[in-house]
Amino acid sequence: MIGKWHGLIINCPDPETLANFYQELLGMVRVQGYDESWIVIGDAPDRPGVAFEQVEDYRPPTWPGNGVPQQMHFDVRVDDLDEAEPKVLALGARRLEGGGDAWRVFADPAGHPFCLVVV
Repeated sequence: MIGKWHGLIINCPDPETLANFYQELLGMVRVQGYDESWIVIGDAPDRPGVAFEQVEDYRPPTWPGNGVPQQMHFDVRVDDLDEAEPKVLALGARRLEGGGDAWRVFADPAGHPFCLVVV
């Protein structure tokens, strides 16, 4: 092993909005915030987190297709897709094309795709 995972950084136009969305979706808390352009959430300050970094000229990924490719996406495990879907929509997600019996595709408020999955 060379190192340990410290965090995932997601570019976005509005870190506050996206951090709030993922805090609710993943049950995490705010663990760091340098200013309004950089916010980190996680389950504890000494564990890996997810950071949201404000960038100029942000362009959201397109789905499906690769006009603007997605660079990453979350898979979020849920017990029941039909119960979870209205909850993520109420947080500001929107449903995207694709999915199947065990997963559905959504976009977060900044347009990053993520999936709800059952295993």
